Amino acid sequence: MNLGRVSRRTPSFAAIAILICGAGSAHAADAPPYTVKDGKVDENTMKGYLYYGDQCARCHGPAGLGSSYAPNLTDSLKTLTKDQFEETVINGKKEVSESSDKVMPSFGLNVDVATNLDNIYGYLKARSDGKLGRGHPDVIGQ
Repeated sequence: MNLGRVSRRTPSFAAIAILICGAGSAHAADAPPYTVKDGKVDENTMKGYLYYGDQCARCHGPAGLGSSYAPNLTDSLKTLTKDQFEETVINGKKEVSESSDKVMPSFGLNVDVATNLDNIYGYLKARSDGKLGRGHPDVIGQ
């Protein structure tokens, strides 16, 4: 047994269903999914920032501001519900038109994304709500 190695097993469909249903959510339905105080964030929002940078920024750009082929998520989350965001991330999305083909791959079997979806959403929602600026945030209390 190698304790220094991180397991990259595929999550079960039951685990993904729990994530999608929000059973692990630490916030009430009416409370924002993040805490920002004096430009500093809670630990979960920091995790969201880190996982966003590792898994999402290559397409959606730094700080969720979009790229030539992926939308600005800080704009998208002004109208998308959390359920719509989760549906797109978990299952992917494909839009084909005469002018362009847009494809968001499915990340439902990506352990890092699936297990941190609430955190990634919280980070992006804080950015979308204008509560968090660009760049590496500090953690509250540190």
